[in-house]
Amino acid sequence: MTMQTHSRIPKLNAVSFDGALMWFSEMQCQNLLFHPEDDPAEIVRISDGTRAFSNQEVMELRFFLDELEMGIGHEKMIEAAYPIFMNACGIQMDA
Repeated sequence: MTMQTHSRIPKLNAVSFDGALMWFSEMQCQNLLFHPEDDPAEIVRISDGTRAFSNQEVMELRFFLDELEMGIGHEKMIEAAYPIFMNACGIQMDA
């Protein structure tokens, strides 16, 4: 088993609505998207049941989500994630 030394988690460039939107979009592009109300430590791959994120990545994800929660609030964080989830599900949103 090899030890993962680098993180796959994109950096949160701004604690703002637009920053959150960009971050969730980058998470989707890297096939790492999960619902922000779920604990990243509990996310498992459907294909083999293994954890989707390393311990280090879980700490990073919790940190970024906490930053967003404190900076823009829970509702705005969820609102930023919404169009990204709709896109991931193949649902076209009105502009």
